Amino acid sequence: MLVIDSVQASYSGIRALKGVSLRVEAGEMVALIGPNGAGKSTLLNCISGVVPLTHGSIQLGDRPIHGESAWNISRQGLQQVPEGRQVWPEMTVLENLQLGATALRGRASTYSLDRIFELFPILAQRQKQLAGSLSGGQQQMLAIGRALMGSPRLLLLDEPSLGLAPLVVKQVFDALVSLNRDGLTILLVEQNSKLALSTTHRAYVIEQGKIVHEGLSSQLQDDPQVIAHYLGHSTGG
Repeated sequence: MLVIDSVQASYSGIRALKGVSLRVEAGEMVALIGPNGAGKSTLLNCISGVVPLTHGSIQLGDRPIHGESAWNISRQGLQQVPEGRQVWPEMTVLENLQLGATALRGRASTYSLDRIFELFPILAQRQKQLAGSLSGGQQQMLAIGRALMGSPRLLLLDEPSLGLAPLVVKQVFDALVSLNRDGLTILLVEQNSKLALSTTHRAYVIEQGKIVHEGLSSQLQDDPQVIAHYLGHSTGG
């Protein structure tokens, strides 16, 4: 589904990625964890076309996507939920969701409004409310719903639990697990490493722009090095 090969990239003049390679197979939920500044967000932004590569390749399905615009990549079924949600605050909840559907461009719709409201009932209750008036957790649900309206083949999520109350985090991750069980492929960057490893099939650990560990999430949870460096506390960035 997604194949990243020897990707290098710079961000704000800093060499952020130094030959990253990873795979996400169709139907998988894969985590990318690591310390603040390791290159996690930069990698997601490279995949979605926001940050250009300086070397390497990225392939979605049977098609190379590196070098394409972010808009063209989104139209091929790759949707990203950015760090900080980035909803349109002066548009209603419903308008934000409808905006997500512009990425379809003739592709069949996979996720209906009813399905999104089933996942996040609070959005149905507040669909006429301005997005800027929602709580942080509700905005995160809206950002996920907006991405789903584009019928993603692959969903990228950047720090979905950041700044959210534990109960809201559970609601969000329950929805992600449900979506994955229904067949949605997910690549998750998450500052809460324990949570990430407990909800994904496989995981990669990135440090200083390089992949330093990879494997089944269940195995990495028991790896002494991973426990010592990444599971003692949450990691961000």
